[in-house]
Amino acid sequence: MDNHFKNHVFFCLNQRPDGESCCQDKGAEAAFDYMKSRVKKLGLNGEGKTRINRAGCFDRCELGPLLVVYPQAVWYTFVDNDDIDEIIESHLINGKVVNRLVVE
Repeated sequence: MDNHFKNHVFFCLNQRPDGESCCQDKGAEAAFDYMKSRVKKLGLNGEGKTRINRAGCFDRCELGPLLVVYPQAVWYTFVDNDDIDEIIESHLINGKVVNRLVVE
């Protein structure tokens, strides 16, 4: 099976209109922009490499902010750009899951 991308990262960027807690309220948009920029700067983007995409609600709002990396289906939470850098370095570059950020 050809996966087209080595890693496909989806960020929940949903904004709930009723004021309920959501990933968008927890800095997901800024983290998405940061990861997309870093991946591009590091030359990790493109066919056969890594793709960073927006996604709607993952329906796990209480655990957010969230991103998921496919095809491994590893769910991560994050707090800041240091966490995003660690996911890039460990998971996207070296293929090692960042266990401290994994959401079960």
